[in-house]
Amino acid sequence: MRKLFTAVLCLLSCVVASAQSPGVYGNVYVPYPQRTGNESVVYFTRNLSPEGLIAAYEKVNGSIYGKVAVKLHTGEQNGPNIIPSSWVKELIKRNIIREATIVETNTYYQGDRHTTEKHRKTLEVNGWTFCPVDIIDEQDTVSLPVVGGKWFAKMSVGKNLLNYNSLVVLTHFKGHSQGGFGGSNKNIGIGCADGRIGKSWIHTRPGAGQWSIRKEEFMERITESTKATIDHFGKHVTYVNVMRNMSVSCDCEGLRADPVVTPDVGILSSTDILAIDQACIDILYAMTEKEHHDIIERVESRHGLRQLSYMKELGMGNDRYVLIDLDNGGKRITAKEAAKGLKPFVRIK
Repeated sequence: MRKLFTAVLCLLSCVVASAQSPGVYGNVYVPYPQRTGNESVVYFTRNLSPEGLIAAYEKVNGSIYGKVAVKLHTGEQNGPNIIPSSWVKELIKRNIIREATIVETNTYYQGDRHTTEKHRKTLEVNGWTFCPVDIIDEQDTVSLPVVGGKWFAKMSVGKNLLNYNSLVVLTHFKGHSQGGFGGSNKNIGIGCADGRIGKSWIHTRPGAGQWSIRKEEFMERITESTKATIDHFGKHVTYVNVMRNMSVSCDCEGLRADPVVTPDVGILSSTDILAIDQACIDILYAMTEKEHHDIIERVESRHGLRQLSYMKELGMGNDRYVLIDLDNGGKRITAKEAAKGLKPFVRIK
């Protein structure tokens, strides 16, 4: 009955005509000189510490007010690669983010966060105990409109998301088993969709397997889900990406994640979701072949770059940007300069 119910909901929510088809070239990287349009500002620091996180956030928090939802990936139990909870504790406890609540949703897969009870235990194990944590789909769901969507007219998210005035998207940037990479777009698109309905719409084709939607179509569905959430918050949303412990695996794989072989980079922040995710990808491509081989293979083999091109098509931001180096007096730098001189990966506790 549950499978039938989910299939019916999916059919009711998806605006998929028989002639509808996903975009293409999600495995093709577009170099910066070939892009067109305006530039947004992205800030960058190599300071991978609570102080670096605070410095990056304070550059982009001008429109954050009221009750603030902090969306981050809290991870499976003892996951080795998540943003350290101690860093986020400093960001919140110093009143840098006032009235802050971490928000999460239950997972679509069976695991440490599949039910609210198991999720609460995992939050405790991973140290997310220093401020309120709202599992926003714990009680109910709500639909947000998807304006201009190809696959959806609406997206099902945790109902409690509506209790907040602002959204801070705090993302561990890394690879992803299906999305290719997990940046701010994935953090919101999958992370705010509720665990039973919204995530099913994104991942599952009615009558097929649980993970039956892949490549460009999957990237587009994630992106439309993200658009529903950021359209809801309007200007009161901002983004911070932490490029550290970048396995090709998502944090949802916990202790099963592939070993990290990509060097740590730093922390980026912006009020433009496309610009910040694009800047992270550009830094990866600017690394040496040895440094970026595994993660670039993961991105391209899953056609993950479609996340970026579709965000641009939907008017969600700019893929051109000014990268500001916070460590050197606000100097403008390139992605290649940001990637220069990286040290081999060393796990930081």
